[in-house]
Amino acid sequence: MKVLVIGGGGREHAIVWKLSQSSKVDKIYCAPGNGGTAEIAQNVPIPVHDQAALVQFAKEEGIDMTVVGPEDPLLAGIVDVFTKSGLAIFGPTSQAAQIEGSKSFAKDLMKRYNIPTAAYETFTDYSAALAYVRQQGAPIVIKADGLAAGKGVVVAETLEEAELALMQMMQDEIFGQAGARVVVEECLRGEELTLLAFVDGETVKPMITSQDHKAAYDGDKGPNTGGMGTYAPVPHMSTMLVDQVVETIVKPMAKAMVKEGYPFTGVLYTGLMITAEGPKVIEFNARFGDPETQVVLPLLQSDLAEIFLAAINGTLADIDVKWSDGSAVCVVMAAEGYPAGYRKGDLIEGLNTPVADSVVFHAGTKLTDAGVVTNGGRVLGVTGFAPTLAEAKQTAYRGVEAIRFNGAFCRKDIADKALRHM
Repeated sequence: MKVLVIGGGGREHAIVWKLSQSSKVDKIYCAPGNGGTAEIAQNVPIPVHDQAALVQFAKEEGIDMTVVGPEDPLLAGIVDVFTKSGLAIFGPTSQAAQIEGSKSFAKDLMKRYNIPTAAYETFTDYSAALAYVRQQGAPIVIKADGLAAGKGVVVAETLEEAELALMQMMQDEIFGQAGARVVVEECLRGEELTLLAFVDGETVKPMITSQDHKAAYDGDKGPNTGGMGTYAPVPHMSTMLVDQVVETIVKPMAKAMVKEGYPFTGVLYTGLMITAEGPKVIEFNARFGDPETQVVLPLLQSDLAEIFLAAINGTLADIDVKWSDGSAVCVVMAAEGYPAGYRKGDLIEGLNTPVADSVVFHAGTKLTDAGVVTNGGRVLGVTGFAPTLAEAKQTAYRGVEAIRFNGAFCRKDIADKALRHM
């Protein structure tokens, strides 16, 4: 089987890596790919937004299945276009992807179907939003309604921070049209948790839990990023709690989307806050998380290609998804200056120095004549896996120590929250 993976980040490298282990897959293409995918797939220089070129490539090469990694092409309707062209593709339609593309869309859907989430109001008028924030006080959460590369959420601990966030989003337009509408939410307190699930209509196959580290620096300090590291599973979150999330949140959302007329097929990402009142939804995403994918897929024992095909064909209910009993930790190595302006073009050394029980997923890299160079803010995700979480963390950081590039930095405390519970 020939497979095309659309995207060029760490998530897509992890997907390509896992698909390469399938006995059903003979050839993998990645568009546009990166320096890491080039080692196990054939990179294709087609941008993720060039739907016509991607369809043409899939037809000419006889691609049997396409997998979409990032959210932007999903919202732009690439699944709809491929499906109309008679091409098998894994991912939600543009209408179903609105669960991520519009926070107000997702919140309104949760309200209609009594899915637990933070209390909220939606605004398109700056003065009305400002008056509401001043009435509610801090702490409070300000969210750009549209896509903002994982950076459109501000947890404002003071009224001044909230007012600044509103001004930057709605007046300064730092996120463009994504911030023309904002969602203002109550600030939930508790511990965050991510649960990914394979979904095919009303069929939900949950993956193992994971926990991301959004802040740039140790101790959850500094600005929010796309994610500085993650681990899986989350040992202090009980099986009973996960079952509760699946039964009261994920399955009801899948059923709601079927009832509303836009059934979801693909990976549904549920970002949760475990509060004193129980689990509540922070956000839904319409695809694999990044860097959560880099710890979840290494622990998947089942054939990923079989799962994707079953979801596409509407037979996911017949698949038994199995997981390893071990743990995985991913540490993101970022470029100097990230998440603001950052360096590019620095040569990466040590990639050919293997560390046992680890894998290096490329995120912002590019293959040049001189070798692999940095080409993004989050450059690499170094994942270690082991029977225990503590061992997985040690393995991941051994992998980090073997790699060098100018200005590289990472958090040193990935998975420490969980280890303190143990």
